[in-house]
Amino acid sequence: MPEQQRTIWGRANSVNVQKVLWALAELELPYQRIDAGMAFGRTREPDYLAMNPNARIPTLVEGDFVLWESNSIMRYLCLAHGRGTPIYPEPPKRRASVDRWLDWTLSTLQPVDRPVFWALVRTPAAERDMAKIQKDADVAAEVWVIADRQLATRPFVDGDAFTLADIAVGAYARRWLGVEGITRPAQPHLARWLADLGKRAGFAQFVAPPMS
Repeated sequence: MPEQQRTIWGRANSVNVQKVLWALAELELPYQRIDAGMAFGRTREPDYLAMNPNARIPTLVEGDFVLWESNSIMRYLCLAHGRGTPIYPEPPKRRASVDRWLDWTLSTLQPVDRPVFWALVRTPAAERDMAKIQKDADVAAEVWVIADRQLATRPFVDGDAFTLADIAVGAYARRWLGVEGITRPAQPHLARWLADLGKRAGFAQFVAPPMS
């Protein structure tokens, strides 16, 4: 059966798009990407809303199948095209262990990452309230301590092997350790792990470029 056309809608500087592109690279799956969101617009247009009523990115279109939510897209790609892939292990306990980190990025990590990232990267310098940004960074640091402690005893977020958990957390870690202008506590295990992730082609291509 011929490969179905696979399209990712979303701008390349979105952390959630970056996660999906990194996963596609790990699975060696071809695709095309269409810019959408922020300066590119399109997400409020009727044809896009018909695919994704949230008017957000990314959206995957594969043949006649449409899927939104970045972590769900990564899971689907592994299930549909990565049978036996170690990045999304099949044993129920291992898979659930990976899944909890994907959920953690949305429930716990993303809410504390967003204020710091947007204030330092997407807000003009003259408009930044550095005292407030540092307070937000202090809150984020308390969450990142969880990941740093986890990585103190293992090479990857969920154990000895690279998984979707590393993609999900790693895309945010690049932002946390990459922004400038705040004071952060030393988190050596997190830094070591992020440096190791930087050796992966998908990270280097999609996550490592300058933030915007």
